[in-house]
Amino acid sequence: MKTILLIEDNPDMRDNTTEILELAHYKVITAENGKQGIKLAQESSPDLIICDIMMPELDGYGVLHLLSKEPSTASIPFIFLTAKAEKNDYRKGMTLGADDYLTKPYDDVELLSAVETRLRKNNLLKTEYSRTEEGLYQFLNEAKSFESLKKLSENKKTKLFKKREIIYSEGNYPNAVYFLKSGKIKNFKTNEFGKEYIIELHKPGDFFGYLDLLENTAYQDSAVTLQDSEVVIIPKDEFNSLLYNNRDVASKFIKILSNEVREREERLLKLAYNSVRKRVAESLIMLANRYQEDKTKHFAIAITREDLASIVGTATETVIRTLSDFKEESLIEMKGSLITVLDYEKLARMRN
Repeated sequence: MKTILLIEDNPDMRDNTTEILELAHYKVITAENGKQGIKLAQESSPDLIICDIMMPELDGYGVLHLLSKEPSTASIPFIFLTAKAEKNDYRKGMTLGADDYLTKPYDDVELLSAVETRLRKNNLLKTEYSRTEEGLYQFLNEAKSFESLKKLSENKKTKLFKKREIIYSEGNYPNAVYFLKSGKIKNFKTNEFGKEYIIELHKPGDFFGYLDLLENTAYQDSAVTLQDSEVVIIPKDEFNSLLYNNRDVASKFIKILSNEVREREERLLKLAYNSVRKRVAESLIMLANRYQEDKTKHFAIAITREDLASIVGTATETVIRTLSDFKEESLIEMKGSLITVLDYEKLARMRN
């Protein structure tokens, strides 16, 4: 049974709305003012909140603003109730993040229709999607059910990039978001002396190129393929439509996009403060965690010493010497550009 929190200061309206919702088999908890409503929302984690706007102590706008600040309540669907029908009130509520808006007086059909629609859409957006091309298109196709996003998944371009081909360059302005279908891609920055530093490596299922688009700035890094790669291209205008026209879909998509940011920050912190030996070990473990498919076998990857040095943040010669030490210690094997990790556990302990 779904739980609905009703925040309404008018006792008659509160009782009538509660009765309608309970007849439709919803569990209803009520609050007579905004402060009480916030407390109940935090304690009970309802599936949906219906809130009056004009209330004493704390109005509905304040309730929505405060609940939106808390991770535990920010994603709860929110429907405003108001006796006003002016457009500026409607716009203010939707700008703050309301999902729907009912103007008093409303009948039981209007109320139940709004509730059922919001719960149905919220259930859709809680679905987990696999980090594959099929998962991407499943999400985009289901997002088409939202009126503002009907064209979101149409005419997506998939492009094959050859090894060492540039996808976008530092300093250019973004016009798309990218999804890696197959292959490997690196993001790197170049300093004033032309030295590369790899800040991220992508595997199939990763989105990339979106942070600068979100900030509306030029690319702060470049993206280049490490091997032949297939990339799905989502145009900028469709991405912006996704973000700005539907709060729920935007929240879901941002969650998908952001799942590697914390990993990047933790890796950069370790690389900044560790010794070169620890940083090389950290980089090899990171590569194994990102790209190893068969956990029963030794991890092996073909990577140039220059690229590995760019990940570690040191000179190529230093990386070569450290790899030679690792080889003598039977931690790795090397054959040309191919590096095979023989003792994952010892490398993992070394980085700590």
